[in-house]
Amino acid sequence: MFTFIVPEMTCSHCQSTIEKAIHQLDGTAEITIDLASHRLDVVSKKSTSGAITAALKSAGYGSQPAEV
Repeated sequence: MFTFIVPEMTCSHCQSTIEKAIHQLDGTAEITIDLASHRLDVVSKKSTSGAITAALKSAGYGSQPAEV
């Protein structure tokens, strides 16, 4: 599982955009988003942290790995 903090993720539109961007990655099985804490959890068998970060950047969102 990969966990990120996405500071700009503040509303349901952001959530939808991020979900679409991440789901386009190969092997993404599950996405959990907590808007209040700006936390994004991604369970993926094939995607890497770098690929997820790139997908977020492409969608217009900065991110940083979160301490678990």
